[in-house]
Amino acid sequence: MLDAFAKVVAQADARGEFLSNKQIDALEAIIKEGNKRLDAVNKINSNASAIITNSARSLFAEQPQLIQPGGNAYTSRRMAACLRDMEIILRYVSYSMIAGDSSVLDDRCLNGLRETYQALGTPGSSVAVAVQKMKETSISLVNEQSGVTAGDCSALTSELSIYFDRAAAAVV
Repeated sequence: MLDAFAKVVAQADARGEFLSNKQIDALEAIIKEGNKRLDAVNKINSNASAIITNSARSLFAEQPQLIQPGGNAYTSRRMAACLRDMEIILRYVSYSMIAGDSSVLDDRCLNGLRETYQALGTPGSSVAVAVQKMKETSISLVNEQSGVTAGDCSALTSELSIYFDRAAAAVV
């Protein structure tokens, strides 16, 4: 896993170039938003259980066939697997957010996930809906002013949105 800094340095090194002003400015922006980034990740992490539970409840209210006999989340074992997968996706989104880079999400979570769900007969579109619900809740939490360093969080919520969208797209 590379954070935004290591990634920029590795790319410049591979080309045998100095960092450009544009690259330095982008890294400076990450530093300036560092406290807000940490606050955002902390809010997500400290509310992870509620994010997952509420997103799952909302999904099952919209798609009750998933929890009925024969549904993919029917039986406590399957329900637990569903919640576990949601937790893993949320955790890797938070890792990406703290690193400012999606490579850890891609490499350790999303690569092969669609194929796994297809092999298990899990409806990827339902997983994508659950991911979108976690996205909505997480962004709402980050946008709350309490517990987040003062300032505009639009760049962070935009970045967070990209990670969730990437996860949703990977399972369909």
